[in-house]
Amino acid sequence: MATTPQQATTHPVYVIGGGPGGLAVAASLRERGVRVVVLEKSDAVGASWRAHYDRLRLHTTRRLSGLPGLRMPRSFGRWVARADVVRYLEKYAEKHELEIVTGVEVFRIDRAGAEWVLHATGGRRLVGGAVVVATGYNHTPRLPEWPGLDAYEGELSHARTYRDPGPYKGKDVLVVGAGNTGAEIAADLAEGGAARVRLAVRTVPHIVRRTTAGWPAQRTGILVRRLPVAVVDLMGSAMARVALPDLTAYGLPRPEKGVATRQREGAIPVQDVGLIDAVRSGKVEVVAAVDGFENGEVLLADGTRIAPDAVIAATGYRRALEPLLGHLDGVLDAHGRPVAHGAHCPREAPGLYFTGFTNPISGMFRELAIDAERIARRIARTAKSGAKSGARSSAT
Repeated sequence: MATTPQQATTHPVYVIGGGPGGLAVAASLRERGVRVVVLEKSDAVGASWRAHYDRLRLHTTRRLSGLPGLRMPRSFGRWVARADVVRYLEKYAEKHELEIVTGVEVFRIDRAGAEWVLHATGGRRLVGGAVVVATGYNHTPRLPEWPGLDAYEGELSHARTYRDPGPYKGKDVLVVGAGNTGAEIAADLAEGGAARVRLAVRTVPHIVRRTTAGWPAQRTGILVRRLPVAVVDLMGSAMARVALPDLTAYGLPRPEKGVATRQREGAIPVQDVGLIDAVRSGKVEVVAAVDGFENGEVLLADGTRIAPDAVIAATGYRRALEPLLGHLDGVLDAHGRPVAHGAHCPREAPGLYFTGFTNPISGMFRELAIDAERIARRIARTAKSGAKSGARSSAT
């Protein structure tokens, strides 16, 4: 049961985003007696997980993916399905009795002295003692500015809208992008009856087994996350040569850069959930990157022209934080990413926190849980310090 809120200000802490990161922070704050309100623009918590494709499972183990204050049920199995993640998030919000307001989108955040002003749907002007931005790593679908894209009349969609292979049965499909999403969708299509599946690859990914002899890749990620990059690169290369087949003949040579170096650049390894077998069997063909569109055809980087029935762009997402925070100095870097995360605030913006904007090899849910506790401790400590300061001022 949460303790009675005791804050130096009557204003609550606002958490923007009702996904796993936002809910975890809210629960951790509530347990420390801080009033917190979660603002979610959709009509329910876990909106991103509700929108993911049906095949998706957590790439991290159930035991290492629980959020603070509630373990994931054993009945979910070792690799938790998308639908069960949604069920868990609903139960999490209920169990912690979180104050969640749905259907409210925050458009802009401004600093007002020691407080924050949030401008939201319906002309709302909300004042908070602190703000936690948890709008998510996968916020706004991104399509590259391919030449000829505007005139292309073929079937093209972003991976965000993909659910299952049913609509593509018997079709020739090109999946663009070899991250975890693109690799998994390609394998799903190959298993689900697509007549032909091609995977367009610009940068060869590192592929890892989800488990090796029962040992999850996530645990390796946790063990090596503090080691020097060069050491992890060498270890990763050695493990790949032992555990993975050489796919050079199939268009997937060993990556030139090490796994930790690529992770520093923002690319996490692809967990194999069927791609290797699909490539080796010829069910998924690896082709060159997409360079553009012309006369109803897709132009590839090696000069090839193809005419698939459908194109699915697994080309990632934008954080889309600029409209919300771009006007504030020292908050976002040149790429639109927060300059601080977890319990650390930007130097020019005390009381403004971010969670869920990194993609660690140690597991997103695990890091969200750690960040939530750290953010909550920091906010609670600041609130307590402010309350003492206020009491002393009143006594003088």
